[in-house]
Amino acid sequence: MFNFFKKNKKNSNSVEVQAVVDGDLIPITSVKDDVFSSKMLGDGFAIRPSDKQIYAPLDGEISTLFPTKHAIGIKTDKGLEVLIHLGIDTVELKGAPFTVNVQQGDHVKAGQAIATMDFEEIENKGFDDSCIVVYTNMDVLKSVSEIEEKKVTHGQEVQTIEFN
Repeated sequence: MFNFFKKNKKNSNSVEVQAVVDGDLIPITSVKDDVFSSKMLGDGFAIRPSDKQIYAPLDGEISTLFPTKHAIGIKTDKGLEVLIHLGIDTVELKGAPFTVNVQQGDHVKAGQAIATMDFEEIENKGFDDSCIVVYTNMDVLKSVSEIEEKKVTHGQEVQTIEFN
């Protein structure tokens, strides 16, 4: 009738962040690496992948590409810096299981394919293949919604962030 209890998704200060890969969504606090689980780098979420294709979680510019291809940085037009970290300690694999299809300075849209990772190779070499999305400059954010563990597909909205 009056929609008092409906969530206002049209808030221009909030953004829906999308799943970067198909798989099992988990809170960042469940990641098996203290740097991420303690939110030392910032808040966010992780996905245990069931597919190899990695997608942009939101619109922005590719700000960082690590030479080892295990991490990609995106900066939004509101100044939020987002790190997509592919696996834990996978820097040691020297880029072998990753292919990146973007370059620093490229503009990407949420849901755009940006990389692939061979999660089976990562697991076979004894590494955790979790894909972690971290907001590294939390000072620009007012709030980050909680994560509900569930199966997700890329492009699905999984977390709401609200800017200051």
